[in-house]
Amino acid sequence: MPNATPLKPEPGTITMFTTSWCGYCVRLKSQLEREGLAYTEVNLEDQPEHIDFVEHVNGGNRTVPTVLFPDGSAATNPTLAEVKARLSA
Repeated sequence: MPNATPLKPEPGTITMFTTSWCGYCVRLKSQLEREGLAYTEVNLEDQPEHIDFVEHVNGGNRTVPTVLFPDGSAATNPTLAEVKARLSA
């Protein structure tokens, strides 16, 4: 596994890896904001040093949004319900 991302989220928050052109990213960010859920956004275009991490957790694909949870697990294009459930687990 590549070096662990230094952006591991605090409990109750997520780190979301995005791009500026990703409609799914825009939708999830909007949903998180509406629900008052905290997140840190990492735009891969601005911070390409995190591309290896995203590709690693997505079987070599640069798929966004990729969400990193406080327990170190990741999900690709999760629903708002999945994010809420995993944060409350």
